[in-house]
Amino acid sequence: MRNTSLKLAFKVLARRKVFTAISLVGITLTLVILMVVAAIFDNTFGAAAPESRIRRMLFVRTVGQYGPNSSNTSNPGYGFLQRTIRNLPGAENVSIYGEASTAVIYDKGRRIEAQMTRADGAYWQILDFRFVEGGPYSAADDESDRRVVVLSETLRDKVFGGKGVIGRSLNIVGSNYRVVGVVAPVAATRIAAWSEMYAPIGALTAEERAAFMGHFNGLVLARSRGDIARLQREFASRVAREPIKDPKEYKEIRASLDTPFEAFARQITGNREQHPALIVGSIFAGLTLLFMSLPALNLITLNLSRIMERAPEIGVRKAFGAPRRALVMQFIAENIVLTLIGGAIGFILSIVMLRALEASGVVPDAHLSINLRIFLYGIVIAVVFGVFSGAYPAWKMSRLHPVDALRGGSL
Repeated sequence: MRNTSLKLAFKVLARRKVFTAISLVGITLTLVILMVVAAIFDNTFGAAAPESRIRRMLFVRTVGQYGPNSSNTSNPGYGFLQRTIRNLPGAENVSIYGEASTAVIYDKGRRIEAQMTRADGAYWQILDFRFVEGGPYSAADDESDRRVVVLSETLRDKVFGGKGVIGRSLNIVGSNYRVVGVVAPVAATRIAAWSEMYAPIGALTAEERAAFMGHFNGLVLARSRGDIARLQREFASRVAREPIKDPKEYKEIRASLDTPFEAFARQITGNREQHPALIVGSIFAGLTLLFMSLPALNLITLNLSRIMERAPEIGVRKAFGAPRRALVMQFIAENIVLTLIGGAIGFILSIVMLRALEASGVVPDAHLSINLRIFLYGIVIAVVFGVFSGAYPAWKMSRLHPVDALRGGSL
């Protein structure tokens, strides 16, 4: 019986080419877009070098002062981070690093702009960069304000034209830096690790060392995921003790020790929401559900039209004694076959699309791969929609009297 239903399903789909083509386009397009978005999401928040321990990483990327009539939000300053994240109980390591900013390299008459991140020595202990030459600078290099720099492999090739650059000098913003390491390129989607070159924070003025706001970020590596809640509570209590310099203008300081997705959501919401991850996550989930529902509704409409056209066929089969269950299972089999074919095409096209995105450089240095778990979820959802869109109208039609069905009776 099952083999007969499957054979019949293939024959019906081959016979009704327009319906099959329209349905396949909807299913395939939905799965391709879902896969591409999931791959970019994984490339940003998934565990992969140099952020292979991202599930234990917490960030401080914004701090704000808020009052009845005004607010002021920025990256945290070096002093604020020193006061709030140093020696947190449950932290394996703590780093302070700067926002990537444009720096100019002068080389033999050439002017090359590149993104530069200044970070302390602990930065290299938390993140596991793959070094293709040399190694990282140390905490002592940072504390002594040594002019050393780590380059990305891409920038090394652009400036020097190839390997063997350790120990060579590089003029960056008028100062000579000695190259101590070269790292494999990092995708631009990576929250903490992406840059084109890395140098010590070095000497700061007394004012910079005490600053409440600035251009730095905090990075905390928890000993375990179980320590994250305790770290966040302790951080919140330290922020609550932070003095407000202008109490007439501002009444509250807000800053959070966030997971990677929370940090991303907080940037989007401008640090104005108490639960940004819940808000942004709900928006993403709603958009995904809406997007998945569009081809499902299209499939339901097409199935209703198709089943109405096949009313005489159903009437004949009922007249010859076909049970209601067999009729319903036939339409379910057709929809499952259609969904699986669309899924197979979508899988292949997703791989092609991701390779094209990598080659285009839209997401610099990204290595995008298929998330099989998300793909399977997408297939399951598509099958559920497909079964429902075929089973319900088929069940309604199967209840018609054979004579009414032969006359093309309505559902």
